[in-house]
Amino acid sequence: MTDSVREAVQEKLANGIFNCPKELTLSMISGKWKINILYHLGTDGPYYFYELQKLSPAASRKEITAKLKELVEDGLVNRKPLKTVPVKVQYSITPLGKSLMPIIDAMLKWGQQRLDDLQLGQVEFGLGKVKHE
Repeated sequence: MTDSVREAVQEKLANGIFNCPKELTLSMISGKWKINILYHLGTDGPYYFYELQKLSPAASRKEITAKLKELVEDGLVNRKPLKTVPVKVQYSITPLGKSLMPIIDAMLKWGQQRLDDLQLGQVEFGLGKVKHE
């Protein structure tokens, strides 16, 4: 989902006219890098910003910053500036974010199975049909 969808969901929630739990969930975890960030914070965290950036080397600093900001705003991640020079910021998963871990783990297992099937040539892309029995 794009940021505009996330914003639309937040506006509907604020106005009390939103009631689609699936869309709410997706608006909070969709977007490039969010699942990756939540996964790492939920399994190995907390992390400093630069550590999270190293875990997503294809992501720009700007992308990681934006996604972390959204995750903090949605209550899924804590942001804790430490009194160091230079200032370091540590991120950790909140109890609300931790409650998403079974969903993220299921997505990981499903994706791994799908990749395994594709690498073995058992499944056609997109259709999910077995090529040979």
